[in-house]
Amino acid sequence: MTVNASLNGRIEKKPGSPKRRKKRVGLPRTGLPVIAALDLGTNNCRLIIAQSKYPSFKVVDGYSKAVRLGEGLVFSGRLSDKAMARTLSTLKICKQKIIRQGVSLGRYVATEACRQASNGEEFLSRVKEEIGLNLETISSEEEIKLTLNGCVPLLQESPEPFALTFDVGGGSAEITFVGLQSGSPVIHDWISVPHGVVTLTERYQASNISAFDYQKMVCELRDVLLPFERKHQIGEKISKGLVQVLGTAGTVTSIAGIHMELKKYNRTIVDGSWLDLLVIKEISQQLVSSSFDERAAIACIGQGRAELVVAGCAFLQAICELWPAKRIRVADRGIREGILLSLAREGLKKGQILRNGKK
Repeated sequence: MTVNASLNGRIEKKPGSPKRRKKRVGLPRTGLPVIAALDLGTNNCRLIIAQSKYPSFKVVDGYSKAVRLGEGLVFSGRLSDKAMARTLSTLKICKQKIIRQGVSLGRYVATEACRQASNGEEFLSRVKEEIGLNLETISSEEEIKLTLNGCVPLLQESPEPFALTFDVGGGSAEITFVGLQSGSPVIHDWISVPHGVVTLTERYQASNISAFDYQKMVCELRDVLLPFERKHQIGEKISKGLVQVLGTAGTVTSIAGIHMELKKYNRTIVDGSWLDLLVIKEISQQLVSSSFDERAAIACIGQGRAELVVAGCAFLQAICELWPAKRIRVADRGIREGILLSLAREGLKKGQILRNGKK
């Protein structure tokens, strides 16, 4: 389902006429349609706005903030008032950007936190009523398809006939076994497990975890993933050089940035890079054994991820133990890019873009 990106209501002008006319903040007129994708997850809210020119797009604006929507969800089964208030404030900023950039077509989705929370749909109704953004809760399967769609350019470069992709989010993790023989990725099978960096951090108090509890967390995650390995014998295929392993989301991208010694995280440099297995193990161990303040002082971690990255390292360790590829491809892309490609394709097929709800 595609959601019309035009928003209910208009921005009211304040009384009084300024002496100087303010400059228009939005994009210069290029004739290219402007599209947008928003991904509201358990931990982050991410918006990306682009000019559409299928089969590609040019990013012109974006916004990302850790809202921790799923805070406490693992215990209460509900979205808390504080988490919803934080998220609403961030979504208001996203709405302003969408209006300012003249977005004509967009899709805005919510994932695991809203899937699991008993008041998830109630919250999205509130978002629509108070802000005017139509967010839809998507299934795990659609989340996987959109993420894979966003990573297609990286997978198409692979000489291997198979790929294993993993996306460890705040509230869940998705593992996908993909065939690459046809030139376009084909999903053979997938799993979504209800364990993410936020839920694991809260359950294990992973910000300051003991070595015993950390290993316990790794073992729990291995046990969850083991049936998928037994079903497809992916480890054996990896040992024969038949599988490319690709990881997306925060932990693997943060480790890549640390390995590159970036003083400030740079998506352009990290996306599409490679990480050797030994490097992953070394940096993960350093992060796990460091204090919160020491992790927060690392440029590619910061305050926002210092608490959650330990759980991310545990998940990454479980993956690497089950599927020990010599190196992993790093993708700083996913649902939003998948949505943008779909919107660009849809706009091309229609031959026109919906504007203000009208053709």
